[in-house]
Amino acid sequence: MIKEYFKKLNKINFGFTLIETLIAISIFSVSIITLMSILGSGLSNIKYTQAKITASYLAQEGIEYVRNMRDNYIFYTSGTGKTWSGFVTLGAAGIGYPSPYPNFIRTIEVTLNPLNPDEVQVSSTVSWIQGSGPFGITFTENLFNWSE
Repeated sequence: MIKEYFKKLNKINFGFTLIETLIAISIFSVSIITLMSILGSGLSNIKYTQAKITASYLAQEGIEYVRNMRDNYIFYTSGTGKTWSGFVTLGAAGIGYPSPYPNFIRTIEVTLNPLNPDEVQVSSTVSWIQGSGPFGITFTENLFNWSE
């Protein structure tokens, strides 16, 4: 009986065939490549999101800078010669306020509303170049001459 059992064991093949091994290796390779591509795109999306958040903060900072200029021109008129029309003229000439980050380019434009001389539109645009090409974000806000 023991001899018959060992004869049966010798007849049964316990190893993998070459085709089974190749199929297992190909399935494993495809799954590893898929995981690597998902991780790569995830890292790329994280870098883009970080850049977009930084650009948003820089664009908002540009608008805050112009708002501060407007307030200074309105509050401190006596003895300085600063007026609303001086602020509008300065804004139309272009406000030079560079970005503190070298990868980002910020431009600020101030446009007078032709229908309302006490209103200007401020546009702060931040652009940057990342892996696949150029990107940009623009914030716009209307500021008013609220002093009397």
